[in-house]
Amino acid sequence: MPPRIDSEPTRLERRKARTRAALVTAAQAFMAEGKLNPPILEITQAADVGMGSFYNHFASRDELFRAAVEDALDRLGAALDVLTERLDDPAQAFAQSFRLVGRLHRRAPTLSKILLANGLGLTEATTGITPRARRDIEAAVRTGRFQLRDLDLTMTIVTGAALCLGQLLHDHPDRDDATAADQVTEDLLRMLGLPSDEAMRIARSPLPGLDSLPLESPAG
Repeated sequence: MPPRIDSEPTRLERRKARTRAALVTAAQAFMAEGKLNPPILEITQAADVGMGSFYNHFASRDELFRAAVEDALDRLGAALDVLTERLDDPAQAFAQSFRLVGRLHRRAPTLSKILLANGLGLTEATTGITPRARRDIEAAVRTGRFQLRDLDLTMTIVTGAALCLGQLLHDHPDRDDATAADQVTEDLLRMLGLPSDEAMRIARSPLPGLDSLPLESPAG
Protein backbone atom coordinates (compact mmCIF):
# COMPACT_ATOMS: atom_id res chain seq x y z
CA MET A 1 0.00 0.00 0.00
CA PRO A 2 1.51 3.36 -0.96
CA PRO A 3 2.17 5.74 1.94
CA ARG A 4 -0.52 8.33 2.64
CA ILE A 5 0.33 11.88 1.72
CA ASP A 6 0.04 13.93 4.92
CA SER A 7 -1.96 16.68 3.25
CA GLU A 8 -4.72 14.26 2.25
CA PRO A 9 -7.37 13.76 4.94
CA THR A 10 -8.19 10.23 5.98
CA ARG A 11 -11.67 8.75 5.65
CA LEU A 12 -12.20 9.30 9.38
CA GLU A 13 -11.13 12.93 9.09
CA ARG A 14 -13.47 13.48 6.18
CA ARG A 15 -16.34 11.93 8.11
CA LYS A 16 -15.59 14.14 11.13
CA ALA A 17 -15.50 17.20 8.90
CA ARG A 18 -18.87 16.31 7.37
CA THR A 19 -20.39 15.81 10.81
CA ARG A 20 -19.09 19.15 12.07
CA ALA A 21 -20.30 20.90 8.93
CA ALA A 22 -23.75 19.33 9.30
CA LEU A 23 -24.00 20.61 12.87
CA VAL A 24 -22.89 24.10 11.83
CA THR A 25 -25.43 24.13 8.99
CA ALA A 26 -28.20 23.02 11.34
CA ALA A 27 -27.29 25.75 13.82
CA GLN A 28 -27.33 28.35 11.05
CA ALA A 29 -30.81 27.21 10.01
CA PHE A 30 -32.09 27.55 13.59
CA MET A 31 -30.59 31.05 13.86
CA ALA A 32 -32.18 32.08 10.59
CA GLU A 33 -35.54 31.03 12.04
CA GLY A 34 -34.88 33.03 15.20
CA LYS A 35 -34.52 29.88 17.32
CA LEU A 36 -31.46 30.69 19.41
CA ASN A 37 -31.99 28.17 22.22
CA PRO A 38 -33.02 24.86 20.63
CA PRO A 39 -32.28 21.67 22.59
CA ILE A 40 -29.09 19.92 21.53
CA LEU A 41 -31.14 16.83 20.66
CA GLU A 42 -33.17 18.92 18.22
CA ILE A 43 -29.97 20.23 16.64
CA THR A 44 -28.51 16.75 16.19
CA GLN A 45 -31.76 15.51 14.70
CA ALA A 46 -31.76 18.36 12.20
CA ALA A 47 -28.13 17.56 11.34
CA ASP A 48 -28.91 13.84 11.14
CA VAL A 49 -26.06 12.93 13.50
CA GLY A 50 -25.95 11.15 16.85
CA MET A 51 -25.97 12.97 20.18
CA GLY A 52 -22.51 11.63 20.97
CA SER A 53 -21.17 13.13 17.77
CA PHE A 54 -22.16 16.58 18.97
CA TYR A 55 -19.82 16.44 21.96
CA ASN A 56 -16.99 15.18 19.80
CA HIS A 57 -16.98 18.63 18.20
CA PHE A 58 -18.55 21.13 20.59
CA ALA A 59 -18.66 21.48 24.36
CA SER A 60 -21.98 23.33 24.33
CA ARG A 61 -24.73 24.76 22.16
CA ASP A 62 -23.26 28.24 22.63
CA GLU A 63 -19.92 27.07 21.26
CA LEU A 64 -21.65 25.58 18.23
CA PHE A 65 -23.60 28.77 17.58
CA ARG A 66 -20.43 30.87 17.82
CA ALA A 67 -18.80 28.56 15.29
CA ALA A 68 -21.86 28.85 13.03
CA VAL A 69 -21.72 32.64 13.08
CA GLU A 70 -17.96 32.67 12.44
CA ASP A 71 -18.40 30.25 9.54
CA ALA A 72 -21.05 32.42 7.92
CA LEU A 73 -19.05 35.61 8.38
CA ASP A 74 -15.81 34.05 7.18
CA ARG A 75 -17.38 32.66 4.01
CA LEU A 76 -18.96 35.99 3.22
CA GLY A 77 -15.82 37.96 3.97
CA ALA A 78 -13.64 35.68 1.87
CA ALA A 79 -16.05 35.97 -1.06
CA LEU A 80 -16.03 39.76 -0.83
CA ASP A 81 -12.23 39.75 -0.78
CA VAL A 82 -12.21 37.85 -4.07
CA LEU A 83 -14.67 40.27 -5.65
CA THR A 84 -12.73 43.37 -4.57
CA GLU A 85 -9.13 42.17 -4.89
CA ARG A 86 -8.51 44.04 -8.17
CA LEU A 87 -9.72 47.39 -6.88
CA ASP A 88 -6.90 49.84 -6.15
CA ASP A 89 -9.14 52.46 -4.57
CA PRO A 90 -10.07 51.51 -0.96
CA ALA A 91 -13.09 53.80 -1.11
CA GLN A 92 -14.41 51.85 -4.07
CA ALA A 93 -13.59 48.54 -2.37
CA PHE A 94 -15.58 49.58 0.70
CA ALA A 95 -18.51 50.74 -1.42
CA GLN A 96 -18.57 47.63 -3.56
CA SER A 97 -18.56 45.34 -0.53
CA PHE A 98 -21.38 47.28 1.11
CA ARG A 99 -23.47 47.18 -2.07
CA LEU A 100 -22.92 43.43 -2.43
CA VAL A 101 -23.86 42.75 1.18
CA GLY A 102 -27.00 44.81 0.62
CA ARG A 103 -27.97 42.55 -2.26
CA LEU A 104 -27.18 39.48 -0.19
CA HIS A 105 -30.21 40.00 2.06
CA ARG A 106 -32.56 38.91 -0.72
CA ARG A 107 -30.31 36.41 -2.47
CA ALA A 108 -29.19 34.58 0.67
CA PRO A 109 -31.95 35.01 3.27
CA THR A 110 -30.52 32.39 5.62
CA LEU A 111 -27.13 34.07 5.77
CA SER A 112 -28.81 37.47 6.01
CA LYS A 113 -30.88 36.41 9.00
CA ILE A 114 -27.77 35.04 10.72
CA LEU A 115 -26.18 38.47 10.34
CA LEU A 116 -29.29 40.21 11.66
CA ALA A 117 -29.62 37.81 14.60
CA ASN A 118 -26.08 38.64 15.69
CA GLY A 119 -26.18 42.33 14.90
CA LEU A 120 -25.05 43.63 18.28
CA GLY A 121 -21.85 41.60 18.06
CA LEU A 122 -20.89 42.57 14.52
CA THR A 123 -19.30 45.90 15.43
CA GLU A 124 -16.63 44.18 17.53
CA ALA A 125 -16.32 41.04 15.38
CA THR A 126 -12.75 40.00 14.57
CA THR A 127 -13.70 37.79 11.62
CA GLY A 128 -15.91 38.19 8.60
CA ILE A 129 -17.13 41.41 7.03
CA THR A 130 -16.56 43.88 9.90
CA PRO A 131 -12.73 43.78 10.02
CA ARG A 132 -12.66 43.96 6.23
CA ALA A 133 -14.81 47.09 6.24
CA ARG A 134 -12.56 48.59 8.92
CA ARG A 135 -9.51 47.71 6.84
CA ASP A 136 -10.90 49.43 3.74
CA ILE A 137 -12.00 52.51 5.67
CA GLU A 138 -8.60 52.82 7.37
CA ALA A 139 -6.86 52.50 3.98
CA ALA A 140 -9.14 55.17 2.51
CA VAL A 141 -8.29 57.50 5.40
CA ARG A 142 -4.55 56.93 4.92
CA THR A 143 -4.80 57.77 1.23
CA GLY A 144 -6.93 60.84 1.86
CA ARG A 145 -10.07 59.40 0.29
CA PHE A 146 -12.10 59.43 3.53
CA GLN A 147 -12.13 61.94 6.37
CA LEU A 148 -13.35 60.94 9.80
CA ARG A 149 -12.66 61.75 13.44
CA ASP A 150 -13.43 58.48 15.22
CA LEU A 151 -13.08 55.14 13.47
CA ASP A 152 -15.01 53.21 16.13
CA LEU A 153 -18.00 55.54 15.85
CA THR A 154 -17.83 55.32 12.07
CA MET A 155 -17.86 51.51 12.26
CA THR A 156 -20.92 51.69 14.51
CA ILE A 157 -22.72 53.80 11.90
CA VAL A 158 -21.65 51.57 8.99
CA THR A 159 -22.62 48.37 10.81
CA GLY A 160 -25.93 49.85 11.89
CA ALA A 161 -26.68 50.96 8.34
CA ALA A 162 -25.97 47.47 6.97
CA LEU A 163 -28.19 45.80 9.57
CA CYS A 164 -31.06 48.28 9.28
CA LEU A 165 -30.95 47.98 5.51
CA GLY A 166 -31.22 44.21 5.78
CA GLN A 167 -34.16 44.41 8.16
CA LEU A 168 -35.90 46.93 5.93
CA LEU A 169 -35.55 44.65 2.92
CA HIS A 170 -36.98 41.71 4.86
CA ASP A 171 -39.86 43.79 6.19
CA HIS A 172 -40.66 45.33 2.79
CA PRO A 173 -40.21 42.65 0.10
CA ASP A 174 -41.60 45.01 -2.53
CA ARG A 175 -38.66 47.40 -2.16
CA ASP A 176 -35.87 46.99 -4.73
CA ASP A 177 -32.79 45.71 -2.92
CA ALA A 178 -30.22 47.00 -5.42
CA THR A 179 -31.62 50.54 -5.46
CA ALA A 180 -31.84 50.63 -1.67
CA ALA A 181 -28.31 49.28 -1.16
CA ASP A 182 -26.83 51.73 -3.65
CA GLN A 183 -28.61 54.71 -2.08
CA VAL A 184 -27.39 53.83 1.42
CA THR A 185 -23.88 53.34 0.03
CA GLU A 186 -23.99 56.75 -1.63
CA ASP A 187 -25.10 58.37 1.63
CA LEU A 188 -22.30 56.66 3.55
CA LEU A 189 -19.69 57.76 1.03
CA ARG A 190 -20.82 61.37 1.37
CA MET A 191 -20.70 61.02 5.16
CA LEU A 192 -17.14 59.72 4.86
CA GLY A 193 -16.07 62.79 2.92
CA LEU A 194 -16.47 62.07 -0.78
CA PRO A 195 -18.01 64.78 -3.00
CA SER A 196 -21.63 64.10 -3.91
CA ASP A 197 -20.97 63.53 -7.60
CA GLU A 198 -18.18 61.05 -6.90
CA ALA A 199 -20.21 59.25 -4.24
CA MET A 200 -23.04 58.86 -6.75
CA ARG A 201 -20.69 57.59 -9.47
CA ILE A 202 -19.07 54.97 -7.22
CA ALA A 203 -22.39 53.84 -5.75
CA ARG A 204 -23.81 53.27 -9.24
CA SER A 205 -20.76 51.74 -10.92
CA PRO A 206 -21.03 48.22 -12.39
CA LEU A 207 -20.73 45.33 -9.93
CA PRO A 208 -19.13 41.93 -10.47
CA GLY A 209 -21.33 38.88 -10.64
CA LEU A 210 -22.80 37.57 -7.42
CA ASP A 211 -22.07 33.91 -8.14
CA SER A 212 -19.04 33.95 -5.84
CA LEU A 213 -21.08 35.00 -2.82
CA PRO A 214 -21.94 32.14 -0.44
CA LEU A 215 -25.66 31.92 -1.01
CA GLU A 216 -26.01 28.82 1.13
CA SER A 217 -23.79 26.87 3.44
CA PRO A 218 -21.57 24.42 1.54
CA ALA A 219 -22.29 21.85 4.19
CA GLY A 220 -25.92 21.43 3.23
